[in-house]
Amino acid sequence: MGNWPELPPETRIRLLDPPSGKVRIVLDTDTFNEIDDQFAVVYALYSPEKIQVEALYAAPFFNELSTGPKDGMEKSYHELLKILAVLGREGEIPVHRGSESYLSAPDAPVESAAARDLVARAMASPKDDPLYVVAIGAITNVASAILMEPRIIEKIVVVWLGGHALHWPDTKEFNLHQDPHASRLVLDCGVPLVLIPCMGVASHLQTTLPEIRDYVKEQGRIGEYLYNTYLNCARDHFGYSRVIWDISAIAYLNNSSWLPSVLVHSPLLSADFRWSFDASRHWIRYVQFVRRDAVFRDLFRKLDRGLPIRGEEPNG
Repeated sequence: MGNWPELPPETRIRLLDPPSGKVRIVLDTDTFNEIDDQFAVVYALYSPEKIQVEALYAAPFFNELSTGPKDGMEKSYHELLKILAVLGREGEIPVHRGSESYLSAPDAPVESAAARDLVARAMASPKDDPLYVVAIGAITNVASAILMEPRIIEKIVVVWLGGHALHWPDTKEFNLHQDPHASRLVLDCGVPLVLIPCMGVASHLQTTLPEIRDYVKEQGRIGEYLYNTYLNCARDHFGYSRVIWDISAIAYLNNSSWLPSVLVHSPLLSADFRWSFDASRHWIRYVQFVRRDAVFRDLFRKLDRGLPIRGEEPNG
């Protein structure tokens, strides 16, 4: 534990520069846990001019919607298959089961098809063309892959929706809190990391049922699916809005100006889930704000344009 490849400072800064062209990604998602994961998966697949989705990974989660991390992962796996079926893309994109449990110790990876696939894809990536690992759930699969093959640190950039803003009174956020060992590892190991906080940053990404009805519902089978997913998330939509913050990680890759960011020293995660700081630690990229309207306009326009969903470049 702790014997990680060290990136030269100039290499780290280069990898942390916001991407200017098209990127290859794997998307690690607890898709059954919340309604925002479904929006994020569709957003990624409807952004072929900027994003090439190479694989989808099911992340574990444990709350009232699952009986444990394994059940949450399995439900997320089947939700990913369901989304691809609605899109008419069954079998086109690899979907892998992830971890059946959280890390039991800082140096104990959880074996899974997702972690093995991530290692293989990362190691096959040229250093000048890193694989972007977009994580919008517990970071278990990613941490396990790093433990299994630390050299992938030199081949990937992790974009993680996790924790709360650095100024927030605590960082006891669902994605980060579920697997403390994995969360600390990703913050400590030196992997190039773009951290998108939830409360205080991505929490700006709220929308309402009328907005989803007006701009999503009529956009084919997937529009109807996303609309019904939103409709069923609350019994009463009067004066109600809901955050769809998972789309922030996709929006960052589509246009980083919508998510202004800075370089900061990787924060330390305390035992009681608070941030602390040490200026001797490595740099990460930290998103400070989300331009809510720009992100939703992009998502709605892509759904409305009926972008090709099989990866072709759009016309015009």
